[in-house]
Amino acid sequence: MLEGNKIVVVLPAYNAARTLEKTWRELPRPLIDDVVLVDDASDDETLALAHDLGIPHIVRHPVNRGYGANQKTCYRYAMDLGADIVIMLHPDYQYTPKLIPAMASIIASGLYPVVLGSRILGNGALPGGMPRYKYVANRALTAFQNLCTGAKLSEYHTGYRAFSARVLREIPFEHNADGFIFDNQMLCQIIQAGHGIAEVTCPTRYFPEASSIRLIPSTIYGLGVVDMSVRHLLHRTGLLACPLYRGLNDARE
Repeated sequence: MLEGNKIVVVLPAYNAARTLEKTWRELPRPLIDDVVLVDDASDDETLALAHDLGIPHIVRHPVNRGYGANQKTCYRYAMDLGADIVIMLHPDYQYTPKLIPAMASIIASGLYPVVLGSRILGNGALPGGMPRYKYVANRALTAFQNLCTGAKLSEYHTGYRAFSARVLREIPFEHNADGFIFDNQMLCQIIQAGHGIAEVTCPTRYFPEASSIRLIPSTIYGLGVVDMSVRHLLHRTGLLACPLYRGLNDARE
């Protein structure tokens, strides 16, 4: 608990056996009320290791459903547990769990309902091992997205995110795609609904065991980001309604 808020950390896992224990050991568990791991039909020892570590809530998809579908299960389960604050952390140890208290505190204090762990703030991405082509793509896509959404985020592509339960209840994330573009669709929904988004500097770790999207999926993802950004701009300017925003209030200008 933090200021009376129940904190649930969700771990969307796929073939994370080599890094899961490091992530689990570094979680600030005295602060965390519950941890949920959703295994998206990994073909390594992720599931067995999760049980061995004693992770309290483990869900397995019988078939691989995709990164977005994994998050949908994570958030539904966390809400069923009565979470007030949900923190999504990749179990590949690319992001440090030590930032969880800071991210949860920002939400618990009422300052912002959404917090992102940014690899770009603080200029730590390249020294932390982010491949240069990923860095360039990240910066170019982020600049385009800020132009389309009117936001001023340092990056949209982090896998380290914290949400108030109120935001998760309002955002129709169940309508989003089951693939990697889910993250961007969700952020666009949050921006459209007018919720403030905070960012904290997050150290970057790139190493062979950390998960990474390969070139072709990365290219498909990038095209999806451009498509979603244009859809947001068209909706925002009243030219074409985006079905993913159905039921949301217009963003506060």
